[in-house]
Amino acid sequence: MPTHSLMIWGTASGAGKSWLTTALCRWAARQGARVAPYKAQNMSNNARVVSAPHGWGEIGSAQYFQALAARVTPTVAMNPVLLKPENERGSQVIVAGQVRHDLSAMPWRERSALLAKEAAQHWQTLAAQYNCIILEGAGSPAEINLAANDYVNLHSVRWAQQTGTCRSVLVTDIDRGGAFAHLYGTWALLPEDVRSTLSGFVLNKFRGDPSLLAPGPQDLAKLTGIETSAVIPMQAMHGLPEEDGPYGLNQLMIAGEARYRIGIVAYPTLSNLDEFTMLQCHPAIQVIWLRDGVSAATQQRLLAELDAVILPGSKQVSGDLAWLKQQGWADWLQAYVRTGKPLLGICGGLQMLGETLDDAAGYDGQVSAQAGLGLLPLATRYGPNKVVQQRTFQLGELLAPWQGLSELRFEGYEIHCGETVATAIEKHTAQPVLYGAGEVTSPVLAWQSTQWPNVLGIYAHGLLEAPHCLQALLAGPSHSRYSGSIPLPAYDLQAVFEQLADCIEEAIGPATLREWLAL
Repeated sequence: MPTHSLMIWGTASGAGKSWLTTALCRWAARQGARVAPYKAQNMSNNARVVSAPHGWGEIGSAQYFQALAARVTPTVAMNPVLLKPENERGSQVIVAGQVRHDLSAMPWRERSALLAKEAAQHWQTLAAQYNCIILEGAGSPAEINLAANDYVNLHSVRWAQQTGTCRSVLVTDIDRGGAFAHLYGTWALLPEDVRSTLSGFVLNKFRGDPSLLAPGPQDLAKLTGIETSAVIPMQAMHGLPEEDGPYGLNQLMIAGEARYRIGIVAYPTLSNLDEFTMLQCHPAIQVIWLRDGVSAATQQRLLAELDAVILPGSKQVSGDLAWLKQQGWADWLQAYVRTGKPLLGICGGLQMLGETLDDAAGYDGQVSAQAGLGLLPLATRYGPNKVVQQRTFQLGELLAPWQGLSELRFEGYEIHCGETVATAIEKHTAQPVLYGAGEVTSPVLAWQSTQWPNVLGIYAHGLLEAPHCLQALLAGPSHSRYSGSIPLPAYDLQAVFEQLADCIEEAIGPATLREWLAL
């Protein structure tokens, strides 16, 4: 049976492609379609672990959540190529869930043909399994300097036309301004063979009275022959993880009504920030992103008003640790730890908390060796192998302020380079079950030091997505402005998917959606 596909293009990054694709996946699934997402190439440091042909692999978080919205199991075929930026000019290349060092070192134009071939093979696999596929583009499909090699936006539509039928939709962020120019310019620059698939324009993130848009949509239709199919209102917090960056830009806006304030250090290549969505959606919690260096007075204010601090994952630990030192956050963290408040390091954050990082072969970055923050008795050495796997974790017995997590289990995943070992035997360690610390040379997966018991490092992602673990964390710290525990709101990912589907059904209409999806 031929596969029908719908491509979601955007006039630029951040236009709303990912969340619209997610909403369409759930809406199509509600109609009984066997639907799946597909993005030939994603560029993001937010990844999830899925089953792969030879064990575990990683795909972009957006495609992972889109698959859950479609009520299907996420696979590497849904995002066959993942680029994880390491610096301004280079990215780690993941193909079918696995690191390809050979392709990572190859110039972009030379490797594009090879990556396109890989992506096309996985498209064929997916098209043979599903009768409806929602494709997501990347950036803009009208980058004429890249058009010959653009398998994400252009070739993907051509593959879809070869295996069935395909329509396309173009979405723009009207909140940025210039929406009609962006839509018209993109339409005008599209190659004719893919422009013919375009079935509608979507104005996303609109504020105000939609009647004020006239006669813009009508004039645009006269110029292009394409109708504006929907005006979607601005959604301040839709409940999905942000793919391109953290929520909120201003670290100085500390809300007076927040009962619990968590600072997350936002270094240049932070990764896996999607695991903080539950924190972001909690009405009693304010997440404050600690970005570029700030004044001494502001740092003192943050010392006083933050209840906990998190060092998140990092795609390039050596570079982000150097940034911490250059911006003054390393010294600030030392002062913060002396207050006795909780500091949690996750994955790359754990590595930073240790004493040394050894990267003689250059697998993590350009710094061969670097001193860590020295807050945990750990040393990390990088090598060619990358740990990618899902596990059930169980923490050991922990000291205050982390004692609420003692013996708790949660489902998590590991994505990291480097092996971390203890540099000293300590009485109190936290290790996942069946992975005890043992001798000094054994690999460390989590650690709490007796010198600074308020500092905890853990390799596993997912701790803050487990409701019972998050509840235990919020009940423990003694420095926040409340008595007793904070009730955990009913954050339900399935309910988020349903709300998104309801939103597009109201904004676009069932008849248009069925036409787009050939249902």
